[in-house]
Amino acid sequence: MIRALSLAALAFGLITRLIVPGAVQASPGLCTGPVCADDITRSAKNHWQLVLKLNDQLGHREKVVMNCRAGQLSPMSGPVDRAYATSIGRRACRLAGEA
Repeated sequence: MIRALSLAALAFGLITRLIVPGAVQASPGLCTGPVCADDITRSAKNHWQLVLKLNDQLGHREKVVMNCRAGQLSPMSGPVDRAYATSIGRRACRLAGEA
């Protein structure tokens, strides 16, 4: 019974993907407002810096560096809203144990 239900759920998922190819999928990452960080890595040179790949709902993409010691984002201006980007950077620093 359980095996049949799991196979039915799998088949339903595959059929849904084939019929509706543009179905909304949740993307991994850290989001605040309209801005999301798709990839977060530590800087190779300084462990207190995080490199974030950001995107927003308008389709802007940007790679920034968050200095967790100073709480500043670099560069200071860009296509992605800096208030949301800084908020994501500070949250990433807290999660990485750098704040």
